[in-house]
Amino acid sequence: MHDMNDEELLWRASMSPKILEYPFNRVPKVAFMFLTRGPVLLAPLWEKFFKGNEGLYSIYVHSDPSFNGSEPRNSVFHGRRIPSKEVAWGNVNMIEAERRLLANALLEFSNQRFVLLSESCIPLFNFSTIYSYLINSTKTFIEVYDLPGPVGRGRYNHHMSPDIKLEQWRKGSQWFETNRDLAVEIISDNKYFPIFQNYCGGSCYADEHYLPTFVSMKFWENNSNRTLTRVDWSKGGPHPARFLRPDVTPEFLEKLRGDSKCEYNGEETNVCFLFARKFTTHALGRLLRFAPKVMQFNR
Repeated sequence: MHDMNDEELLWRASMSPKILEYPFNRVPKVAFMFLTRGPVLLAPLWEKFFKGNEGLYSIYVHSDPSFNGSEPRNSVFHGRRIPSKEVAWGNVNMIEAERRLLANALLEFSNQRFVLLSESCIPLFNFSTIYSYLINSTKTFIEVYDLPGPVGRGRYNHHMSPDIKLEQWRKGSQWFETNRDLAVEIISDNKYFPIFQNYCGGSCYADEHYLPTFVSMKFWENNSNRTLTRVDWSKGGPHPARFLRPDVTPEFLEKLRGDSKCEYNGEETNVCFLFARKFTTHALGRLLRFAPKVMQFNR
C-alpha cells in the first residue's frame, strides 16, 4: 500500500480539506478495518456479505507482521493488508494498531464511516442494511460507561492527573464505529494518547479505556455511548464466550439480530447490533449455511 512509517502516516492522514465540496463524484464508503493475528478466519462469510456491493466499501487488515500468508487474487481481502506491527492483548500497542488502521483508511477520501472488527466477527445483517445504518447515522458508536471497582476506576493511574482525572476515567468495548471527523481527531491526538502510552500498561488494558475516556471528555455530544458489536459476557472471565458449531442455528442468529432495544437517530429500534463475536472457524460451515438466508445477503 505504502512505505510510510507511523509518524508520516498519522501526519498525512490528519490532513482535512478546507474546501468542503469534492472536485469529483464522491460516493461515501464504509471502511471495514480488521484487527487480526493472521488471516481473516471467517473470510468466506464476509465474501458473501460484500458480494455485489463494490464501490461502497473499503477493507483494511492489520495482522501480525510474522504472518506471511496471502489471499487468493479473486478475494476481497487480496492486497488489503496494511504495514503492521506486533500487537499484544491488553497492551497499549493495540491502540497503536487501531490508529494505524484508521490512518490508512483516512487516506481514502471516500471513506465516511469506519468500523473496527476482529477476525472472529460476523455481520448480523446484509450489506445494504449495515451501510444505510452507518452512513445515515448522526452519531458515532463508541461504548462509554463509568465503572467503580477494580476493573473500572481501579485501573486508573494517578500519574494521569491533571490532564485526565479519576472522575473522567471511562471504560467500554474495544470494538468501535466512528465517522470521519472523529477518526481524524483520534489519529491526531498527541495530548491524551501519550498519557496512556506512559501510564496505562499491564493490567490497565488501554484498549478498554483510551477511546471511551477520550471521547467522553471531548466528543460526547455526538456519541451514542454504545457499541455495534455484540458479545456474550455471561460466562464471566476476561474474555467473552466463544460461539462454536452447535451454537449456530437460524434461531440463534435471529436472537442476536433483534432482541435488544436502543435509540437510533432519536427513535427507538431493535436493530442495535450490526456485528457479533467471537465465532470460531468450526462454526464457519453452519454460518455459510444459515447466515445468508437469515441475514438476506444479496438484497
